[in-house]
Amino acid sequence: MRGQIILSHGSDSGPGATKISALADWAEALGWRTQRPDFRAHDGHGYAAAVAPRVAQLCEVIAACEAPPVLVGSSMGAFASALASLEMPVAALFLLATPPAIPGCAQALELRANVPTLLIHGWRDELCPVEGVQDFAARRRLPLLLLDDDHRLLASMDTIAAQFGILLGALA
Repeated sequence: MRGQIILSHGSDSGPGATKISALADWAEALGWRTQRPDFRAHDGHGYAAAVAPRVAQLCEVIAACEAPPVLVGSSMGAFASALASLEMPVAALFLLATPPAIPGCAQALELRANVPTLLIHGWRDELCPVEGVQDFAARRRLPLLLLDDDHRLLASMDTIAAQFGILLGALA
C-alpha cells in the first residue's frame, strides 16, 4: 500500500458522491487505501453550523491514520479538509470547487503552509464564484486549475483524475 487518502464529500451529498467515489476507486486501483467519512449528520444544521463538526470528525479520522494522509475534498469537503490541515499533519491537499468562505462561518478558508496543494475549480461554478478561489490561490501562490465546468465538475472527471494521478505519483 502506498498511503492513506481521506475523501470528503460536499454538502447535500454523501460518501457515495460521484466525484468522491470515482477518485477513491481510481486511487485504490493504484494501491492507495481510502476512507470516505460520512458528514451528512452535520449538514442538516446549515452550512455554517456544519463546518466545526466536519473539521472535528475529519481530525479524528486523520488522527487514526498511521501516517499523514492525503486529503481530497469537494466543496464543503474541500473547505473542511483545508481547515483540518491547520490542526493535523497531512501529506497533500487536493481541493475541488472550494468555497473561499462559508456564509455565516467566522473562519475563512485557510490551509497549512508548505503542504502540496492543488485547487481545481470550474469557470462556470454557480455556487462558488471563480474570483474567490483565484484570489485565495494568488495570495498564497498555489496551483489552480480552472476548467470549463460548473460546480459539480462532472464534465471534467478525466482531467481531474489525471491531475490526481500526477499528485499521487509525486507522493509515491
